[in-house]
This record gives sequence, C-alpha cells and structure tokens, in this order.
Amino acid sequence: MDESLEVHTGAEAEFAAAAAAGAPPPFISSILSSVDTISRATSPGLNCSENSDEDDKKRYRPRTFSYFRLLPFNVEENSYRDAALAGILKNLYIAIQAEDFSPGALHWTRELQGWLNLKFEMTRELRARLAQLYYHLALAPGLDSVAADRFSKMVITLTRKKHYLKPGEDLVLEWRPLWKEIKGLVLPSETASHQGSRRRTQKHLLKLCLHASSYFDPRERRAMLEELLPYFSTSDMTNAYIVVGAITILIPTGPAPPTEPQSQPSDYVPTFFHLWSLMTRSKSFDVCFIDVFSRMARDYLHYSHVPFTEHGIFTREQSDVIFTAILRLTEIPVGQANSPYASLDYSSGLGIYLEKDKKKYPVPYMIARWIANSLSPLCLKQGSSILSGLEGLMESIDTFFHPSNQGAWTSFLAQLTFFLTDIFVSRWNREQSGELDIPQERRINPELKRRFVLALKEVTFMGLFAKSSKVVNYYYSTLQGLAYLEPDLMLPGALQRFYPSLQGLVEVHRTTSSLCSLQMIANIMSKQKGFRCHITALLALALPGIDANDLGKTQYTLNFIQSVAYSIPFVSLVSDNDGIHDTSLAMNWVQGEMDRMDREGQDVKINYHQELSDEDEANILRSSTAGLGEFVLALLGKVFALLENLPDASHLRTGSPEDNVINTLPAALTPLFASLSPELFDMALEKLSSFVSTHVVHQARDAMAWICNALCKVNPKKTLRVFIPMLIVNIRNEIDYNGAASDRSSGTEVLPRDRALVWHVSILSMCVVHVGDEVLNYKSELFGIAQYMQEKCRGLPTIHISNYIHHLLLNLTHTYPIDNALYEPELIARGLDVDDWGRSTEPAELTIKWHRPSVEEIVFAVELFESEANSAAQRLDQLMSDDPPVSRKGKNKEWSDELSRSLTALRLIISGVATLFDPNRNSDEVNGFENGKEDDDTIMEADDDPLAEVADDEELKRQFHYPAGYLLNPRDQIYKRIHKLREEVGNLLSRTHSFLNVNQEDDVACFTALYATYRTWITDVGIERSAHPLERLVRLYKADISPFKISGLRKVYPRPLLVKRADAYQLQRVKYNSVYRVKSELDKRLLLDLAESCTSLYADVRRVAQGALDSSLKVLIGGRPLVIPVIMDAFSKALDENDHDRIKGAMYTLLFSAMVRSLMRDWRFAPTLMRLYIQTASVDKTSIQNLGSTALFSLLDFGKAFERMIIFDPRVVDTIKPVEDCSAAISRRNDFIRERRTKVEGKKAALGLELTNQAKVSHWKVANRCAIFALNLCLRFDTIASPEFISLVAEGTNDPHPGLRSNFLSAFTSIFTTIDMRAVYGHEYRNYLLEKEVDENKIVVDVPADDSHVTEKFLAQFEKFDGVDYFVDSDHPGWLVWGKSFNASSANPKPFLAYDEVETAAREQIGAILTKDWFKKCFEFLKQEPRDSGADRFRMHNVVLLMQVFDLMNYGKTAATFDDLVELVKDVYGDGSDKHQHRATSEIIGALLSGSTDDPREYRDRVWGFAAPLMLKVIADDLTPDNLQYWMTCLHLTVDAKDPRRSKELVEALSSFRLDMSSNAAFKESSKVQLLEFIINDAGWHFRHEKPILEDFLSHIDHPYKSVRESIGRVLGTIYRTRYHESFRNVTALLDQNKAASSIGIRAYQPSAEFSATIHDVFARLEKWRHERAPGQQTPSSYTSGSKTVLVWLDSMLSSQECIQLVSFFPDPFIDQLLHMMDVKEDPELMKLAYHVYRHLPNIPFRSGEDKAFIEALIRIGKTASSWHQRLRALVNMQVVYFRRLFLTQPEERQVLFDAVGDMLADAQLEVRDCASATLAGMIRCSPASIRNPIIAQLKDRFELQLKLNPMPKKKVPGTDTPVNVHKQIVRRHAAVLGLGAMIEAFPYATPPPHWMPEVLALLASRTASDPGVVGKATKAILSEFKKTRQDSWGVDQKYFTSEQLEDLEGVLWKSYFA
Repeated sequence: MDESLEVHTGAEAEFAAAAAAGAPPPFISSILSSVDTISRATSPGLNCSENSDEDDKKRYRPRTFSYFRLLPFNVEENSYRDAALAGILKNLYIAIQAEDFSPGALHWTRELQGWLNLKFEMTRELRARLAQLYYHLALAPGLDSVAADRFSKMVITLTRKKHYLKPGEDLVLEWRPLWKEIKGLVLPSETASHQGSRRRTQKHLLKLCLHASSYFDPRERRAMLEELLPYFSTSDMTNAYIVVGAITILIPTGPAPPTEPQSQPSDYVPTFFHLWSLMTRSKSFDVCFIDVFSRMARDYLHYSHVPFTEHGIFTREQSDVIFTAILRLTEIPVGQANSPYASLDYSSGLGIYLEKDKKKYPVPYMIARWIANSLSPLCLKQGSSILSGLEGLMESIDTFFHPSNQGAWTSFLAQLTFFLTDIFVSRWNREQSGELDIPQERRINPELKRRFVLALKEVTFMGLFAKSSKVVNYYYSTLQGLAYLEPDLMLPGALQRFYPSLQGLVEVHRTTSSLCSLQMIANIMSKQKGFRCHITALLALALPGIDANDLGKTQYTLNFIQSVAYSIPFVSLVSDNDGIHDTSLAMNWVQGEMDRMDREGQDVKINYHQELSDEDEANILRSSTAGLGEFVLALLGKVFALLENLPDASHLRTGSPEDNVINTLPAALTPLFASLSPELFDMALEKLSSFVSTHVVHQARDAMAWICNALCKVNPKKTLRVFIPMLIVNIRNEIDYNGAASDRSSGTEVLPRDRALVWHVSILSMCVVHVGDEVLNYKSELFGIAQYMQEKCRGLPTIHISNYIHHLLLNLTHTYPIDNALYEPELIARGLDVDDWGRSTEPAELTIKWHRPSVEEIVFAVELFESEANSAAQRLDQLMSDDPPVSRKGKNKEWSDELSRSLTALRLIISGVATLFDPNRNSDEVNGFENGKEDDDTIMEADDDPLAEVADDEELKRQFHYPAGYLLNPRDQIYKRIHKLREEVGNLLSRTHSFLNVNQEDDVACFTALYATYRTWITDVGIERSAHPLERLVRLYKADISPFKISGLRKVYPRPLLVKRADAYQLQRVKYNSVYRVKSELDKRLLLDLAESCTSLYADVRRVAQGALDSSLKVLIGGRPLVIPVIMDAFSKALDENDHDRIKGAMYTLLFSAMVRSLMRDWRFAPTLMRLYIQTASVDKTSIQNLGSTALFSLLDFGKAFERMIIFDPRVVDTIKPVEDCSAAISRRNDFIRERRTKVEGKKAALGLELTNQAKVSHWKVANRCAIFALNLCLRFDTIASPEFISLVAEGTNDPHPGLRSNFLSAFTSIFTTIDMRAVYGHEYRNYLLEKEVDENKIVVDVPADDSHVTEKFLAQFEKFDGVDYFVDSDHPGWLVWGKSFNASSANPKPFLAYDEVETAAREQIGAILTKDWFKKCFEFLKQEPRDSGADRFRMHNVVLLMQVFDLMNYGKTAATFDDLVELVKDVYGDGSDKHQHRATSEIIGALLSGSTDDPREYRDRVWGFAAPLMLKVIADDLTPDNLQYWMTCLHLTVDAKDPRRSKELVEALSSFRLDMSSNAAFKESSKVQLLEFIINDAGWHFRHEKPILEDFLSHIDHPYKSVRESIGRVLGTIYRTRYHESFRNVTALLDQNKAASSIGIRAYQPSAEFSATIHDVFARLEKWRHERAPGQQTPSSYTSGSKTVLVWLDSMLSSQECIQLVSFFPDPFIDQLLHMMDVKEDPELMKLAYHVYRHLPNIPFRSGEDKAFIEALIRIGKTASSWHQRLRALVNMQVVYFRRLFLTQPEERQVLFDAVGDMLADAQLEVRDCASATLAGMIRCSPASIRNPIIAQLKDRFELQLKLNPMPKKKVPGTDTPVNVHKQIVRRHAAVLGLGAMIEAFPYATPPPHWMPEVLALLASRTASDPGVVGKATKAILSEFKKTRQDSWGVDQKYFTSEQLEDLEGVLWKSYFA
C-alpha cells in the first residue's frame, strides 16, 4: 500500500497496471502486489506465450489477462507499438531540449501515458531510464509547478508496480536532489535565502518522496542518517518533528548488503527507539516509528542475512514497546484516565509538511503490516511472540468490538482487523504461488494460519453486527478473508449466526448484516464440501427479504442472489436413475444441521471432510438442486410483487433506495438468467412474457424493461421469438383501438390512456439492444412498427419511440460481447455436475463470443437512420415554416413541446450511430500517420503567432492511433452517405438556432433540447461519448468483482466478469481514438452559435449553452481561440451598455470554465480579458461584485513571469536521444519559444504600465484589482519594476483606504525582496535557480573531530555576551549529535554593498520618496484603530515592510534621517496610555530590533541604543493586560530562532530579573516572568544564565499571587526542559552507544544528581510547610501556595516530552505528596490541580522494569493509607497503569496488583470497596486469556471460600451492643460478593457466558440475595445488571444454565422478568 492504498478498494489495480506486450501471457494463480513487498523471483507458470523472453525483459510477472487475444478485431503488431513509442520519445526529447515544457513536453508525456494505459509494455531498462528522466525533470530548478507536478505523477506511474522495476536492481534514484527541495521547505534557515517563491508545493514533494523513497539505495541509509540526525533537537521541538518526518518519508527500509558499515537493523534500530523515547507522549512520533518499523518488517521478510525470530527481525523488548504503542494508539479509554497523549503535536511547526495523509495511509494499516509481516511458524513454539502479542491484544480489548460498545475506537479496530486479514491473506497467497520468495522456515504454515484465524474470529463475528455501515463493511471483507483462509473454522459459526437472523428471530439489522456477509462468502461456500449443500436453503430463506416495505433489505437480498448466481449453475442435477427425485433428502439434512447448530450454540464445530463421504455429500447436493425451479418461480413472483408496489419513478431522486433497487434488479437477474438450465429458462421466459402482456405497471416500466433485457441478452433466439411479435401486436392494438397517443399533449406526465403503449414500447426498446444480429430476422416488423408509430403518434410517447429507435441503432452498430454464460461452451456441452459448483474460468482458457456489426446490419442501420432523420427534419422544417401545423402562439406551449421532441429524436438517433462516424474525417490523416509529412514540427507550427502560447497540452492532436475496430472504409458509398446525412442534420441545427433566436428567444425548453443535441452532434463521433459507456462499465465491473476479490489472487473471477473486463478494454481503445478531433467548417459554425448563446439574456439558456460549449471544446482541437473573441466582444458590449445579464453570462463563460486557463496563457486575448475583468469592479450590482471576487482566486497568478530558464542535466535527457539527428528541429523550436517569451513579456510590461497609470486615477475597487495584477506584470528579476510602478506603490502604502493600503504594502515589500534577491544572487537569474548566493556574513564552522570537549566549549561561548566570533542562530547544531560542520553568521558583519545600477536606481528612487512626512503618515495609520477586533494584534506584514525601509535608512539612502525617526517614534508612543499607541510602537520597535540584528556593528548599535532601552522601559513600567500581547510578540520576534547573544541588551536585562516579594503589583511581576519564559524558551539550551534565576524562583515557590506562581511554575519547567541535550560526538558514536546500551537504545532523560537534589529539597520544604499549616485553615498558607507552584511545574513537565525524567520520583515523594494535597478540602483549586497531575502519572511511558516501585507505592497506599480518599485514588491509577503496560509488566507485579485489589474489596469504607470491584472487573476484562483464565480460577476459589467462611451473623438481641467482629464479618462477606460480581461484570457481552459464570450466578442468587443491608443490595445489583446486558441474547444464553440454576435466578428476579 505504500504504492497506493486505493488498490484495496477493487479493481483499480488492474486498470492502473500498464500493459502486456504481444500474445497472451500465461495465467498464474498469484496475487496482485497491491500491498506488499517486492517479489524476488519471477513467478513460475506455464509459459504459453510465444515471446516469453520479451516478457521477461518487460515485467517480472507475466500478465494474467491476454487483452489483445480477446479483442474482436485484429490489433497492431508489436513493432508498430514500439515505433509509436519511439516517435513519442523522439518528440519528447526535442521538446525538452528546446525548453518547450508546456505544452510540448507535457503533451508528449500525456501521449506516453496513453500508450501505457493501453496495456502496452516497454522494456524494464527503458522504463528505468524514463523514470530517472522524469524524476530529474520533476526536480529541475526553474520549472513551472504544473509541469513539475505532471512529471512527478509520471514517475509514480512508471514505478508504481514493483513487478516492473525492482528497487536496487533495475532502478536506483538519487536522494539528495529531493532532500534539497524538502530541506528548503522545512528547514528554510539552512538553505539559501529568498527561495520560498519558487519552491515546489509540499503536497507534490511529499507524494513524489513517498514513491521514490523505496528506490533510494539502502546503502545510502548511513549517509542519510549522517545528514538528518544533526538537525534533531527537542529544545526547539519543530526540529524533532522535521527529522523524524524526514526519516519516515525519505529513508529506504530495504536491506543493505551485509558488508556495509552500520547498515543492519541491529545497528540503527536501537537509535530509532532512542529517538522515539526522546519525544514521549506524542502521537505523531508513535505513528512515524510504527510506520518505519512496519515497512522494515515487510522489506526484511525475505532477507536471510538478518536473523529472524518469533518477533520477526525485532527483539522481544522492541516488540513489547511497539505493542504498548499500538495499545496507546487505539485510544481506548481506561477507568478515569485521560488520553495517553499530550498536546505536543501542535508544536510540530513545519514538520507538519512531512506528515502522511491519514486517510491514504491509515495507522491501523501500518500496525497490521508490522504484525502480519513479522509472523512466522517460529511464533508457535514460544510463549512470547508476535502471535501471542496479537492474541493478547485482541483478547484484552475484545469488549470494545461489541456493537453496544461504540466510540472513537470503533472504526480504528474495524480497520485493524480488516488490514490484518487482508495483508495476511495476500502474504499467504503469494507464498503459495511462489511469488514471495522467502526462506522456508518463515513461510506461513497451516498451524500458524489456524491460530491467526482463531485470534480474529470472535471479534469479527462481533463486529459483523456493528451499527455503522462504514464500520461493518470492513468486517464483511474480514469475514471473507478469514473464511477463505480457514473455511472449517469460520463457516460453521457464520451459519450458526445467520440462520436465526434469516428466519427473522432477531432484530432487523442482524438480518441485513447476515445477507451482506453471505454475499461476501457465497463464492467460498460454493467450493466447500458440505457447506455448499446449505446454499439452496439459504437462498430460500433469503427470499422474504425482497419486500417493497424494506428496500435496503431488498437490495442486499438481490446482491446475495447475484453472488450465488455467479458461483453456481441453476441446473437441476437430479436424474431419474439415481434414486434422488426431490428435495426431501436435502431438506431433512439441512434441518438436522440447523438443529445441531441451535443445540451446540456459537462454538459449534463442524468438519464435513470427516463427517460426510463424498458420495453422500454429492447426493445431498443433487437433491438440493431439485428445488431450484421453484426458487426461480418464487423469486420472479416476489420481484413482480415488488415492482407493483414501487412508487412512481418520476418522483424519485437519483440515489434513493427505490432507484438503487431498480438498478440492482438487472444486475442480479442477468447472472441468474445466464446460469439457468434450458428447462428453467423456458419456464422463466413463459412467466415473464405472460406478465408483460397482461399487466401494465406504469411506475415500474423501466425496471421491467431492464429485466426483459437481462433475459433477452442470455438467449436472444428464444426470447425475441416470443417478445417481438407479442409486443408489436399489442402496440398496434393500443394505437388502433384505444386511440393511444392520438393527439398532441403537453407536460411531462404520461396520460393514463397512453400508459399501455408506453409500457410496450419501453419493453420493446430494451428487448432489441445488446442482443446481436438476431434482430435481422425481424427487420421488416421492426422497421414497419417504427414507421407506423412515427406516422400515427403525437405527444409525449414520441420520445419513447425515439428511444426505441436509438436502442435498435445501438444494437446494430456497436461492438459488444454477447456472452453471459457461466462456463465455457465445451463445458456446457459436456453437461454440468456437482464438481462445477464454484468453478472459475482461467483467463488463459477464456473465449468470448462478440457481436461485430455485419454489412446487412449496417445497411439496415443506415436506412433506419435516414428515414428517421428525414422525418424529424421534415417536422422541424414544418414547425419553423410560416405556416406551422401547430400555432406558435397557442396555449400550453404545444409548439415548443413538438419542436423539443423532434430535436430529442435527432439527438437520440445521432448518438445511436455514433460508432459509424469517423473521428479522423476532417484531419487529412489516413491510417495513423500524417500523409507524407513525417515532420514532427507540424503539430507545433499551428501557432504561428508567437503570442498564442498554446494553453493546454490537451489542445494538441494525438499523433498515433491504434486499431479499435472502426467499421467503414472512407472509400465506401455508405461512408459518404452517412457523413452527408450528419452534415445535413448539423446545418438544420444551425438553422433552428437562428430561427429560435429571432422568434422564440425566451423559449428555454427549446434551447435546452437544441443545445443538448448540439452537444451530442459534436461529441458523439466514433463513440457514444455522451453516455460515458467506459466509465459506466468500469464502475459496474468494480462493484461486481468485490465479493470475489481475494487479496493476492489474480482475477479469479466468474467468467461473465472476465468478459466484462475484455469489453472494458475494447471500449478503452475506441475511446482513445476518439478523444479529440479536428474541427470542420460546420463544427466552427455550431461553436460560434453556442458562444453567442453563452451571453443570452436568459439565465437558463446561458447555463445550457455554457455546458454544451464546455463539453464541445474538450473534443475539438483548437476550439477555444475561435470562441474567445466572440464572447469577449459580447462582454465588452455588455459592459458598455451596462447589461447585467450578459455581463454575468460572459463572466461565467470566461472565468469559471476551463477557458480561464487558456486565457491566462494566451497573450492574444489576455490583456483584453484583464481590462474587461477590472472594469467589472465598477458595475453596481452585488451578484456581479461577488462573481468578480470569486473569480479573483483563479486569476491571482495572472501575468506572473512564465518559466524563463530551466536547468537540467543534458546527460540525463540524452538517455532517450533518438538515433536520427534532431538538432535542426530543436533549434527551430527553441528560437520560436524564445521569441514567444520575448513578445509575451513585452505585452506584459505594456499592460503593467497601463494598469499602473489606471490605478492612480480610479475608484478604489478598480484600483485594488489594478494593483494586484500590476504587481504580477511589473515585478521582474531583471528589471525589478518600472519607476512609475515603484512610485505608485511607495505612495500607495499610505493610501487612506485600508484595503488598498494593505495591497500596496505587500507590493512594496515584494519590490524590496526582489531588489535584495537580485543583489544576493549576483544579479544572475541562473545563480538564483542554483541557490548560489553571495553572502559574506554566512560562515560554516567545522566541528573538530578529535576534541572530546566540543560541547562544553560550545556552550561556554554562550555564557559571555562579548568577544564573540560568530552567532549560532539554529538550535540543532550539537543538540543530539555533532555533524561535520554547522552554519553560523559572522559576529562582525560587513555592510552589504553589492548593488548594480538597476538595484541602486530603484533604491534611490524609493529613498527619495521616504521623507519624514511619509514616515509620519505611515505611523499614523499604524496607530489607527483596526476595523475588526480580529485585526487588533501585532501585524507581521507591517513589520516586514518597516524592516526593509529602516534597512534603507541605515544605509543612508532615505530622505528622512534616523534622528527624524527617533522623534517620530516618541510621538507615536506619546504617553503610552492607549493600547493602539503600544501596538504601533511595538511594531516599529520590533522592526528596528529584529531588522538590524545582522547589520554591521555601528548600524546595529545605533538602532539598539535607541530601541532597546525604550522597550525595556515599557516592560519595566508600562505593561498592562491590554498591551502585554503586543510586546510579547515583539520580544518573540526579536529573539526567536536567533542566537541569544544577538539581543544581549534584552537578554541581560530580563535574565537579571528577580522576584520582588514586597511588591503587590501581581500583573507586573507575572508579565515579567512570562517575558523571561519567552526568552528562555526561544533561546532553548543556548540560554546559559539560569542558575541565579532558579535559585531565586525555587526559594519563592510560595509566592502569594496566583498569576506569578503559574508563571514561575512554567519557567521552572522550561528551564529544566531546555537543560537537556545529548551531544554525541558524531553519528557513528550515537549508533554505537545506543546499540551497546540495549536493543531499545539508551534510556533518555536520566535525571542529574543536582536535579534530584532540587526535587527532594522542594518536596521536603512542602512536607515541612504541611506540618506547619493548621488543619482546616481557610486562608492561603505557604503549603497551599508552594504546592500550586510545584503542581504547575510538574504539570508542564509531565505533559511534555521529558516527563520520564521524573519517573524515579513517582513512588517517593510524588504520590504521597499529591495525595496529601488532594486532602486539603479548604482549597478546591489545589485539590483539582493535584488530581489532574496525579492522573498524569500512569500515562507516562516508563521503561520496562521502572514501574515496579510505582506499583508498589500504589499498593502500599491502597492498603495502608489512613485516609480512605487516598486509598480510593490509589485504585484509580492501578487499573490505568495495568492496562497501559499490559505488554511490559512482569508476571509477579501483575499478581501483586490483582492480590492488592482483591484485598481492597474488604476495605472498611464502602466507596473503596465499590471502586475496588469496578477496578478488578476492568483488570480482568483487559487481560489476555493466558493471564485472565488462571486468575479467574484463583479468584473464584478465593471468594467462594470467603463467602463460606463468613456467614451472615444472626440478628442480635435488642439492647445488647453489636460485637466489633460482626461488622468485620459483614464487610468480608460483602467483599466476597463484590469479588464474584466483578468477575461477572468483566464479561458484559460474552455470549455464551464463560463456563464458570452460571455456577457463580446461582451461588450468589441462592446464598446472598436474601441477605439484609449492603450484601443483599449488592447481589441484586449484580444480578439485575447481568440481566440487563443479556436482554438481546438471553434466548441463547439460558441454554448454558441448568434448570436448578435458572430456578435460583428466577427466585431472585421473579419469573416474568427473566423469561
């Protein structure tokens, strides 16, 4: 699935796979590698193809399906395909070398894609060269993103299937170019500046990367780690996410040769585990590592050099950690625990770009892939293994599969079971076929398969009845996979559940689930001995499901019947001489089996292989087939009843249940009729024909017609003999005697008088389609009745008559298979027997009976076409004459109805003979190549005007055609005749258009019909395109194969579906040839008609015309330049006349269709379009304004520079260099391209100037658009921008209108950026593309390899602020591991003066505009109150511009001076009383400070000398809650991601802050602490001045103010978090030390001695204060205040990645202290906080073995704490820690936990006892069976004994004291009851109940239910809860109780309640 998940959903794989060469390839029973690893061996198989060597060079796995052999016409030779491929590659080469990417290279790429889609094959070696070429081009600097996107798609297409190219052997891609692009995206600070605008989009890179990474060389893995790991750091968390994201998507997971250093899993996997542990509590890390490990499991499965154990290639420790993570990912709730994940993932920053899409790559899939690929028979022998892990996982969460228990986890678990099964089945099948070549001892054996199925069996049966349809679909497929693996294990349980459901004994949704499940397993059952005997019984039971009142169930029933009909022949196998005459034998047998299942319940075991002899089984099967005839008749009866009760079809919306059922009927009945024996067929025919002739069910006429069609297709000869004469007689009777259709009617309802006629015509029209040449026998009758009806009928029925003719024409002229049989002809001739049930036809043996139109059929079709077309044309001419037969003014729109019906008739007959029209007629081509001109330039020279950049490569003509069975020869008379007729119709349509426009321009109905006919006339040439035949067929095929698709088997489908696949390929060829065609004169005329109506006054007419025009332009090459001028003229005229409707029409047509793409690139029209678009801004109508703003989005790129230079390596392109010399063609094309670039740029500059001038004088709405587009048009790398534009923008930045101001502001910023960019890249565009920047201030610092004190020295530099050589802005160098060098910047930057004259001119012009007055205005606007509160924040865009402006000022280029600025800033700030003053000042100060950090020293010091003191003064005195946010952002901007020494003034001042305990200004103190937190967080581990701060804060943790305490707590957390770093010397050391430490790497975050001392000290002080506080004290004390500070600090640490640093302090002092804090009732806030922190503890991922002390502490408190609240809370965490660590806790700790909870059942406090009972139930429930069963036995004995030893004490004599021990005795008795109750509660849904449960229940009912007080109450609660959860299943469950036990239960809860 790393290729593409979609493969799971059905047949995409077949369609996507590109194609087999030559003769039929052999068929192999092996699997599509949809999901899994590369196959390492060519598959075995019988080579029946002549050119098998050829095949071996092309693919590793021969094709399953011989597409070419099965076609009904001869196809091209292999040599022609190769010639076509060579032609395509030659043109591709010319286009690339000439830099003609769009449209040239894109067009040839599309041709290549077409070539591959036709299933043609190229050699592997060429495929690999092409993949390299496209990979190289997709990353070529300078390429337009659309082209790059298409090239990466091509890489994906070429490499998608591993059976074409094996990674490492056939293709190795270079990872560095791709990493360079990705790095630019996610680590912008590490790459050249100003590259953002030309970066590829993240989606495109990610997609390319996910496909390419499997072709990276695994030997490079070490080098990749060397590159990636130095960027890792959690001090700035984004870095961690980026590195792990990159590891996930980039690093190949395949095996490297054993000789490579540090490249085996044991070398680098421990380090991966270590990285994982550095970011605990993050969900996305869990997902990333499971993804990596699961791909490794898959890729190493076949590799014998790496040891493989019961844990796959992993160790036990590793697999336990992974299973624990899987348990976390299910997000199953435990007790009162909160989520195991913290909110860290929000800090992933740019790392989010590297995350895989969860929909395409679901997490359950990754988990399943890891488990399924690590399984092997070695798991069977060991106690702990992947298999036992899987079993344990499923058993511990099985209650969460139950339908009554749904939640967020439901869909996750469903996907997990589905993917597990799917991958396992795929692996099993591919091992069996030899395609997966893996060592023998790793292969799945029957025992492993059986254990696997058993592990998933129960949960699948629970899931089948889930409530949500999305979830249940996963389980249907899972059931199919498991039944395929182990029919004997799955089918008995399935039948045991489905029989009662089908008999209606349980609720309805179980019936539908059962029907759907049966549909999925019918095919498997039909092949299984014994089980197949149930099929006929199941069919009979399913029949009542066809019910008009429950259409959903009806549909599922039909699906089931369809699935059976595809699997078995409906042939009675009883014969007179073998003694079996009827169904009695089978009926008795099935009844017996049902009773047995009922008796044995859900665990029924059936093994027919041993129970039945083959002969008995065959007899039962034969007997069961005797009832098939009755079944078919009953089914037809049911269907007729259903049809009679359907609602009227005209009221249905598509997609309604009725609609679905009508569509399902023919799909289900076609295979059923096809598999009937001749006798049954005659019976069905008789029943159907008599129904049709005697009934008229008007609302079901379409459904009935489909059913008749299904019957006719199967045997045209028999059926037409019955139907045609009957229907024709009935039609004549209706017309002659009942006066049907005798007058013109309007409206859409069929009159009751006409219904019978319409019924018969509809059925007749469906009886003559897809039945082949049988209709020729009835030629005269069919032709006669057509003419008779045309002559006599009027009104609505005429449409049905046209439809009949349409169908007849389709049948006569199309190519289609007429072959629906379930078996090959020779099999049927032999006679069918029991062995033929479930037999599938192998594709290699397939033969197909096709229908190819014969000469007689074509002649008949042309006659029919001619007579119909002429009569329709006559009617139209009459209607449009001066004296029409119907008055045009008449009421009821009769004239309009008549005209539309005639047009509809024309439309239908044209599409009926579409296949006879020649798509190549107007191009002067004959037979594929252009006559005589073998010159490749023809295709391009079409655009002589260099401005006409061909907008879309779709516009270019297909050069190569492949035979698709076109029937006529251009020299034939009939060819000329039919094309002449078509032209006459076309002219008539154009006349009608003119007539309607003059006389009836408001007649929407006529226009709608007319343009529908236009569309058909233009598009239906060569193929009936308007009906989308190929898409429809493919959709049906995919739906039909789903019940038969088994992951890993190739096309093991019923024969009719293989026939469908061949038909789809045949249609694909036809469609390929008729996708585009050249325009004729008449086409042009019709296009112009449509263009004219696109701007009609009537919205409905416009809409239809636009739709028709859109469809037509897709088919006709070069249609757009023809219609654009017409629409533009209309647009311009409409704007002049202010004609709103026509303006809208033009805007919709030009800006909201595919035309907008052409317009933006075709500079003959672009300027005009832009002017018109800008003009619409001043039209005063809301709807037009809205249209304009919506269109803006698609136009945003209008006028940007096209690609000017693309840098690629000619050597890579030369790999496809053709033999002949193409240099002349290349240079011609290149000159043309260059000329085009120059001219287009000229036009753009002119338009830019025009818009600039217009913007100065226009209304703001118009000016706004001018500004947006002028920027795109004027801003260029070479010239920067025109002086006019610069002055417009610089002045406009202070425009009074806020909208304009912000547009000009961003334009101004862009100008500055361009100046910078040009200067930094040495004024050369090429340098810019190659990222060669000139920056003297960036330096690279080498890391000394031999110095062991690198890190100390490095950190020591950060302690002093002066005497610095260089600044390190990035956080990652040296945090995890030292690379070879890192980037830094000089501490004494030189001024940047490398500007040439263009840049200097622009700078000087801008400088002159920036006067003091300009600044004054600008600052005034900054101070304005924003319009909406959302904009009231620190606005980055202002700052970015100001930084550029101040930079210009520093270099002395501006008219205003620095002193002016100082004065203005003081004015802006004023008295600082208003928050707007603060916002403006903070933006200016932010720009000054952060803009000057890398300026030369003197500039910087001057700016900082003014700005820093100002800022510090504000911080010291003027902060308020209103303005704090602005200043925090300003500070963050200045120090974030920069070396703290750059901002020494601020850092020094803030670090020297100390708490002032005497101050009562809480806000001031807390805000300073917050700012300090910002500084420490931003500087990360580079902040080295923490000691005094820590001392100060730790000594004042009991600060009196809440806000200060919270800030202190967070700062403490931040400081300790950023102290941690690992700083390995180099990557080798990192890998080695982790490997040496353990298989899961080094334990991260070991607390230092100093840290431990601090923690103990702080808690000792808290303990001291606790004793000092008087109990019950209401006022805050040092204890409560100090505790809250510490809790905030702990909360901050526990919810972030370094939480495991605190693990050793959990048992002591944390737990005790937290529980004490929770006991302070006087301070609810403290209690709440403490509880919150306490609940974090069990969610922390301890390492294995570290939890022992924690568990012991919990138990100690639970048993000994004096406060019962504390004992209760200890329980809360016990269950959580037990569940979270299910795979890591040692057995002895588990036992201790169970004992402790058991003991706590006898707690003196009732609440604790109840909680202990719930905890115990939870712990039992979430234990795997291997743990659960012994513990249950142990607990049962323990509590039964306790119950016995503690009888209820006798009632005391009044007046005496109650002895103490009596109370204890009651408590112990209560404990025993609760313990037994907990065991019962642990299995709320287990049906049947576990074997020990009835006994326990009876014991409770008889012994304790009558006890007084808590004991009796508890017993009753337990029993009634048991009863409540069992209501649904009680019928089954009660069989497991003895009668005495039931009596005991009924004694407690009286009889009626339990019955």
